[in-house]
Amino acid sequence: MTITFAREEIQQTIKMIHEENLDIRTITMGISLLDCITDDINSLERKIYDKIVKKASQLVSVGEQVSSRFGIPIINKRVAVTPIAIAAAHLSPEGMVKIARALDRAANELGINFIGGFSALVQKGFTNGDLALIEAIPQALSETNYVCSSVNIGTTKAGINMDAVLKMGEVILDTARKTADQDGIGAAKLVVFCNAPEDNPFMAGAFHGVGEPECVINVGVSGPGVVAKVVKEYPDADFGELSNLIKQTAFKITRMGELIGRAASKALQVPFGIVDLSLAPTPAIGDSVAEILENMGLERCGTHGTTAALALLNDAVKKGGAMASSHVGGLSGAFIPVSEDAGMVNAVEVGALNLDKLEAMTCVCSVGLDMIALPGNVSSETISAIIADEAAIGMINKKTTAVRIIPAIGKNAGERVEFGGLLGGAPVMDIHPFSSKTFIKRGGRIPAPITSLSN
Repeated sequence: MTITFAREEIQQTIKMIHEENLDIRTITMGISLLDCITDDINSLERKIYDKIVKKASQLVSVGEQVSSRFGIPIINKRVAVTPIAIAAAHLSPEGMVKIARALDRAANELGINFIGGFSALVQKGFTNGDLALIEAIPQALSETNYVCSSVNIGTTKAGINMDAVLKMGEVILDTARKTADQDGIGAAKLVVFCNAPEDNPFMAGAFHGVGEPECVINVGVSGPGVVAKVVKEYPDADFGELSNLIKQTAFKITRMGELIGRAASKALQVPFGIVDLSLAPTPAIGDSVAEILENMGLERCGTHGTTAALALLNDAVKKGGAMASSHVGGLSGAFIPVSEDAGMVNAVEVGALNLDKLEAMTCVCSVGLDMIALPGNVSSETISAIIADEAAIGMINKKTTAVRIIPAIGKNAGERVEFGGLLGGAPVMDIHPFSSKTFIKRGGRIPAPITSLSN
């Protein structure tokens, strides 16, 4: 497939890159580990390490070459693998930690930013491998630098595995405690999903689904700053006009993403997968989803009208991207991670944005409650209840939702955590003082909605 660009489109893209923080957030290579499966742990560890290093040996260098060739920044180079609970299903928790260390060594050898796939899919129940991996998560994430973990606890078809929800509340708290000297950063590398996609290039939730090819390149684009600038330039546009402006911008961003993805896949001799056109913010000023919403006319992100503004934004981004490419996938929409968005942080600090409003916003955005710091004395049951609420939104609305929250051990609401880099930093947010413990400990499975029976 050949993508052609008009001179005007090229000039507009150059302006977006230099003035509006447009970039390729990630090129992520998905690698199947199914042919590595063996009963001997030492052989399994070696096969996994060797395959990742061999398949992705040129990922970083090709990413740099493509970036230089087109003059478009590629911020991250990442790898996602088959869920380890599947590829290493016979291992004990100790064996799972050993595999996590092998993944970390491979990532270090390759020079990539993160490796995802220390994952389990438990929406209808647990295998022995699932239980072993979940138990291993706190130690694995506290002992590694590059490994990211995800657990899918529900789907629209299966319902919500509340036993898994209970476990994940405990796991998140334990992971934060084991990395408390780094503001709980281990929990920032762990996400709990409902309706997890198999082709997501963004961390911490990336894994290589069993329905994916042997090896594939997926691309995640960004560009909140570009959209914010466009919205600001048309203060008198009505909502229909505003939607069209955002669609046109998303179209251009997605075209750029597919161009880069196909160039990288050709150079690596790996099939091209999807473009995830999510508006992924950064801590940099001017690269904020919150700023887009405020440019629509809200005094602060979080005030009344915010959910409607975000719904318009998310829908327009999806429509524009779908027109630009036949290979849109992953999450594709607008992200609202608090610590990674300077505008979101500001909204929390001035009292405009709280946890309840963020939950309402997740009904209409790409994912869910993302990169939110909670007080260090939060209970595991409260964490589980937050996960259950978010999973219910995803299950009922047939969309992906996720929870990536960080208990800030030793800190209270109003204090700050700092992670650095793209993860940023954020104020610790308050939570409800009332208990959900009895509810969460019921266990079992919340049944799938009646809509799950429709074809």
